[in-house]
Amino acid sequence: MTMIDSHELTLEDRFAEKAESVQVQQISLFENQSESRMSLPAALCDDQLLAEIGSIPDKMGFKIGEVADLLGIKQYVLRYWESEFEILKPKKATNNQRYYTKKDVENAFIIRKLLYRDRFSIEGARVALRGLKRYVKKEKDWNSVNNRIEAVQDRIDDLLMDIRRAKALFI
Repeated sequence: MTMIDSHELTLEDRFAEKAESVQVQQISLFENQSESRMSLPAALCDDQLLAEIGSIPDKMGFKIGEVADLLGIKQYVLRYWESEFEILKPKKATNNQRYYTKKDVENAFIIRKLLYRDRFSIEGARVALRGLKRYVKKEKDWNSVNNRIEAVQDRIDDLLMDIRRAKALFI
């Protein structure tokens, strides 16, 4: 092996090590963000909220009485929250009965936490939920960036393999 071949191999190995280092950093960054599957900022999320959300039955839909029972509130309170918070908009069946998805129930738990445990006013809770919406959008943007980085890393790996194959032909 000549000095030039040794130098090229070293550069290639250094590049591969650098790519692995960047990948490890990206993985650790996103592991920290995905500790809770809900994508909630730490300020809004606590163990009790996670436990409550985890206790939601895995159903396609919930009637207003079921949601009110899960939350421990009256049905009229839930209807009032629908008028105050744009994030809580259940679908209505043909008989005009409310149909809550699991996401609606999760949102209702968040609203209840903000109002009852964190003692926010209605307006304060609205502002906090807008902040949550921005946070989730940023996280989606980060996930998009991460996916693009992974695609570039895959292309780089393919290119390195092609270089190694080409190099093997000339040795």
